[in-house]
Amino acid sequence: MQAKTHATIPSDILLRKGARKAGDIPEHIRNLLQSGQLESVNLTEWLAVDHILLFQQVTHDWEMIEDTPEIIQQLQQLNEQRIMKIIPAIALAWLALMEHQNAEYRTQHFYSIAKHRSDSVRCWAAYMIGLDSQLSLNEKLDRMRPFAADPHFGVREIAWMAVREPIINELPRALEHLLPWTADPDPRIRRFAIESIRPRGVWAKHIQMLKDNPALALPMLEPLKSDQDKYVQDSVSNWLNDASKSNPDWVRQVCSTWLQMSDTKATRRITTRAQRSL
Repeated sequence: MQAKTHATIPSDILLRKGARKAGDIPEHIRNLLQSGQLESVNLTEWLAVDHILLFQQVTHDWEMIEDTPEIIQQLQQLNEQRIMKIIPAIALAWLALMEHQNAEYRTQHFYSIAKHRSDSVRCWAAYMIGLDSQLSLNEKLDRMRPFAADPHFGVREIAWMAVREPIINELPRALEHLLPWTADPDPRIRRFAIESIRPRGVWAKHIQMLKDNPALALPMLEPLKSDQDKYVQDSVSNWLNDASKSNPDWVRQVCSTWLQMSDTKATRRITTRAQRSL
């Protein structure tokens, strides 16, 4: 499979700050985003991408026009623009396209999606992993690592959302598998380990078992109680804030214990943010 060769993007475009409102996105930026030639730089741009049109563009670039009209029609009939609905739908479409192909084709095809220039396209690849019924939970988590560490914020968010359901279905196994990730040198990996098991989370199904018994996740949280990276600190504090809505006394006790064990700037920041809803 060969992707269409795109022109080099000028540095002033790559270094842009991004519009605050979708209506303020310049037309040339919108066209580059929509054609898969450019990454989004903020949430406004990320949400502005029409994924069905992008899917049409990508399959056209890869000369798959004969394979996709029925799929495009089905996607259009969904009449769905919510990002957390359309991304999984497109991921399922890719899985269906690849289902009857040989292993080499599937590997090359997935690699092309996973390494695409567009962050939106890479989001599809992350969900392809999460929705692949042929993969075990451990395989899904391991294959998700590159997406958990992706430079783009949108891909990193989709990465944990894509495995949320499998994690819920096998929570004890997930906690065991993810525990070593809390010691990973990459803060994005450490953050993914915590974010993927938040009791409530954002745009995600709640994990009732952790809402009822947050102590199950304490072995994962404790190694990060004084993590020096604010990206990880925010995730840990948000996890505890989630838990405080169901188990406020438990969160107070954990924060008190952590401050006694580790009275550092990082721990103080985590525990302060953790108790902000109390």
